Amino acid sequence: MTLEIGTPAPDFSLLGTDGTELGKHTYRRSDYLGQPLVLVFYPADHSPVCTVQLQTYSHDIAQFADVGAQVLALSPQSVDEHSRFSASHNLAFPLLSDTDKVVGAAFGILGPLGFYRRSLFVIDDLGVIRYAHRATAGFTFRPTDEIVDAVLAIGDLR
Repeated sequence: MTLEIGTPAPDFSLLGTDGTELGKHTYRRSDYLGQPLVLVFYPADHSPVCTVQLQTYSHDIAQFADVGAQVLALSPQSVDEHSRFSASHNLAFPLLSDTDKVVGAAFGILGPLGFYRRSLFVIDDLGVIRYAHRATAGFTFRPTDEIVDAVLAIGDLR
């Protein structure tokens, strides 16, 4: 299944980090209606490229805040592992645990062997996908400026 730009994003409910040591919170896509949402799907905690990617977005969190966007990052590891990973790198946004890969499948980002492909979606305030990128190779990620531009372009896409 491949979700297209202009289609409603699937709703989900996942446990994720809440900024406290080994704390957990339930996150739903529908909780972010009324504001842009940036969903970052990444293969694994502690891997070199994923670490750099999430550190970059964390370092640039003010740029996302300036356009009113919430960043949520998803991967198949447990919330406890996410909490350790997040704490070790001072990440500025929640990491959500999709251990069963149900959300990854709903967004069409699973590779042929069932691994997450590095992917990113910008969802508008009404829950509609306005930008989608699914990597075919796992060593590159989208730059912050490109993502922020996608959030800024939401009004032009309606």
